[in-house]
Amino acid sequence: MLTPHHLWLVREPADMRAGIDTLTRKATEAAGHPPREGEAFLFTSRRRSRMKLLLWDRHGIWLCARRLHRGSFHWPRAGDETWTLTAEQFTWLTAGVDWQRLSAGPLPAWTE
Repeated sequence: MLTPHHLWLVREPADMRAGIDTLTRKATEAAGHPPREGEAFLFTSRRRSRMKLLLWDRHGIWLCARRLHRGSFHWPRAGDETWTLTAEQFTWLTAGVDWQRLSAGPLPAWTE
């Protein structure tokens, strides 16, 4: 798993068809500065069922995608100013569990 030093959750939904260049522009707007090494930005779709993560390292940019088969990601709402996530909360968030909880039961199995 990628482990960013600084993680930014971009509150506004993003088009999940967007690539690295478009998401980098959105990350720069959200942070107020160009992305730096060790920084990661999380974007979600309007329905919150898809997520993309951009992570900068010294060699380039990682673009990772995650899609939930059921449910949605728990995301900050309009009016929320800043959030700090622990490594454990980041793990919960990317698993699709409410990241504000410290523990949860097992995730249901996916069926088609």
